[in-house]
Amino acid sequence: MNGAEFERIVEAVRTSAGLAAKADIGEVAERLGLSAPVGDDCAAIPDGDGHLLFAIEGFLNAFVAADPWFAGWCGVMVNLSDIAAMGGRPLAVVDALWADGAANAYRILEGLRAAAEAYGVPIVGGHSNLRNAQSQLAVAVLGRAGRRLLTSFDARPGDVLVLAADHRGAYREPFDNFQAALDAPPQRLRGDLALMAEIAERGLARAAKDVSQGGVPGTAIMLAESSGVAIDLDLDRIAPPPGVALERWLKTFPSYGFLIAVAPENVEPLLALFATRDLHAGVIGAVKAGSQVALLSEGQRAILRDHAVERLLGLTRGAA
Repeated sequence: MNGAEFERIVEAVRTSAGLAAKADIGEVAERLGLSAPVGDDCAAIPDGDGHLLFAIEGFLNAFVAADPWFAGWCGVMVNLSDIAAMGGRPLAVVDALWADGAANAYRILEGLRAAAEAYGVPIVGGHSNLRNAQSQLAVAVLGRAGRRLLTSFDARPGDVLVLAADHRGAYREPFDNFQAALDAPPQRLRGDLALMAEIAERGLARAAKDVSQGGVPGTAIMLAESSGVAIDLDLDRIAPPPGVALERWLKTFPSYGFLIAVAPENVEPLLALFATRDLHAGVIGAVKAGSQVALLSEGQRAILRDHAVERLLGLTRGAA
């Protein structure tokens, strides 16, 4: 891409609202005085011969009000992505719902139920209050993984960075949510998520994160900061779905999207796994020694964040 286009994309990524929101994590963790590392997609609790995984997501009130059914669906979907990102499988869902009357809660509950049925994960309880001034939603999921986890802390210099995403979808306007799950057969949804557990169990990767509200660049920044590494993202190797502009794809929250740090010798078998399920996967960058996360294109390079100077999560490695 030419210089003007490159500069425009770099500036759009730097000023992304989704990226800026991630800075809140560090402030909250500090206030809580957390002793366990923060930066993974779930809390991983050693249990017997494996780990229990526990994830939770809360949703912006404006999002819940604008698209209540989809907010309910996302309550399940995004938590299951967090479980998968750590190489786990989901066990059960609980929700906390506030609404102004049963009628306003109905669409949210229907979305929750539809997603739980599609993904085959039961809703086993939660909390409700139908006498609130506005609709609010939070959802938590319990999962399980084996001894081998995919984490945010284990990307190593020399790894390559793979982006795996489902391109078979469309945006849920007006938000930057690329939805590839709503029309998919349930067995496909479940099988696609299970690939991440297979990757962990086969030892094909050590580090991964699901692509969240910060988009691919924001997720890469969090991965780099947690692992204490540098990452170069090659814009020329990031392929958006057909008809989607690269600039929008970079700030997209996809229903199925994972960044995976992979040793070079494991790239071919890992990509082959995604190909068997018609998921798009490819190498988009490199993990290096250092602290900078940068965008590259045709000899151009721009630093997005240097976590040795300015941390996004505001956390110290190994202590947050």
